[in-house]
Amino acid sequence: MMDWTDRHCRYLHRLLSHRALLYTEMVTAPALVRGGAVHLLDHDAAEQPVALQLGGSDPQELAQAARLGQAAGYPEINLNCGCPSDRVQSGTFGAVLMKHPGLVADCVAAMRAAVTAEVTVKCRIGVDDQEPREVLPAFLEQVAQAGCQRVIIHARKAWLQGLSPKENRDIPPLDYALVLEMAQAFPDLQISINGGVQSLAEAETLLAQGLSGVMVGRAAYHQPWDILAEADARIFGEARAAPAPEDVARAMLPYTERHLASGGKLNQITRHMLGLFAGRPGARGWRRLLSEQAHRPGAGPEVVEAALAQLEPAA
Repeated sequence: MMDWTDRHCRYLHRLLSHRALLYTEMVTAPALVRGGAVHLLDHDAAEQPVALQLGGSDPQELAQAARLGQAAGYPEINLNCGCPSDRVQSGTFGAVLMKHPGLVADCVAAMRAAVTAEVTVKCRIGVDDQEPREVLPAFLEQVAQAGCQRVIIHARKAWLQGLSPKENRDIPPLDYALVLEMAQAFPDLQISINGGVQSLAEAETLLAQGLSGVMVGRAAYHQPWDILAEADARIFGEARAAPAPEDVARAMLPYTERHLASGGKLNQITRHMLGLFAGRPGARGWRRLLSEQAHRPGAGPEVVEAALAQLEPAA
């Protein structure tokens, strides 16, 4: 979710759900440790709980990055072994680490020794010509032995050559059955599933089959109200009514004003709000007005109010 789940996006999503665990964009350990880019860890306390997702392959560098993440307030440090982008491959991290489970185990062990925050792993079922039913159990065995207790599995292979990152999110077939088998084969591991989940109902079905969690990416971004607004009640059993999307949009305004006062731009926030009314009458007008006006110099909360006026009252 690089360039997607930034701090503005997470603030919006937290207004929709108090309980869903949110994840940062992937931050590379070299950027934090060698580049001193600790500003990448900035977030609002209201976003919590938020997991920091790290990219890297050097155990000691990841350990140092994990310390920085814990000091910044993140309760979970997640090691990304699933991203297939060229930039990630050239740095020997992301999905290419599926080929090096021993190194992943060393990274997990070093991170766990460095922090008290939970250390988790996100991975694919395999890469390139690997046979998932052979490599995935071996991978999980090694990370579990290193002390990792929770793994999120994107239920697709990643093809490091021949497919773009975007194609790697859609073209390789999903294999939910394999992930469910892993949940049964590793009862001491908390295994969550990722990939292709389009609705809260689908997430409920997967959880009912014995998985510990469901990670929803693109659907939660493009239709945040549909995925997140009822999650606290339906997934976590809280007696909480779903917030109206209009109320959520207006609840973003004080945050937006603080961002503008610090020199930020309106569209840095509103680009994450375009899908808030997906499927509602007037949603196209909402999106169009924000897209056309939020980037203009001096644009402020009045643009959001004008966009809200494009919506028809909910039935």
